[in-house]
Amino acid sequence: MRLSVLLTAACAVLGSAFGAASARAEYVNLKNGQQFHVTSYRLLGDKYRLQLVGGFVDVDVADVASIEPEDRFAAIPLPPASPAQVAPYREFVKAAAAKYAVDEELINSVIAAESNFDPKAVSRKNARGLMQLLPETASQYGVRDIFDPKENIDAGTHYLSELLKQYNNDLALTLAAYNAGPERVTQFGRVPPYHETVSYVRRVKTSYEKGKAGQPAMPVVKGGAKPKASNPADSFEKTATSVGLQTGVPN
Repeated sequence: MRLSVLLTAACAVLGSAFGAASARAEYVNLKNGQQFHVTSYRLLGDKYRLQLVGGFVDVDVADVASIEPEDRFAAIPLPPASPAQVAPYREFVKAAAAKYAVDEELINSVIAAESNFDPKAVSRKNARGLMQLLPETASQYGVRDIFDPKENIDAGTHYLSELLKQYNNDLALTLAAYNAGPERVTQFGRVPPYHETVSYVRRVKTSYEKGKAGQPAMPVVKGGAKPKASNPADSFEKTATSVGLQTGVPN
């Protein structure tokens, strides 16, 4: 595709001469599935001028599917939480895991990726608390204080359990829906080809599998369908490859 070739060439030339991008950034998603990490953009007639690292490229407005802010937590690789970090909320995680039949280690892995165990965390998308609930999601599950660790973990785990059931225990699709929304998973029929979402799924899966220490990584959900015999991460690995990510364990 001519647009793809031009953008790729421009990024290669402009990106080589400059350093790190601005801390504030956004994602521009094209209708053909491509995604660009931009520091700013301007509307010039029927085109968007996308400011990349050290330069810019122009794309037709008609080719742009959406422009989304970068979530400050999802974009930053976080170290595994230490036992000391987990301890203050262990009883809440254990209670929610038993109540909704979701693996405790999965809940901890999601919390680590979402907020790094900061109960007062607020993202640029207005997601809040340990499991980064949007206010409308918190309201849906009867949360009165979104920053209360017990309520936040309970509601986040409830939502996670419903997604696991919806996607027949497919962990990659469940995590993609938690991060990007079920409507995006439905739109693409797989893990959406967004850098943020692919990175999020990979990070949580890696943390979860390490935490299980060789035990089966598939979470058990009461009333959910049995896992398919095929590898539930296939759609994730294909998406990771399509957006140029390494699909092995990150450094």
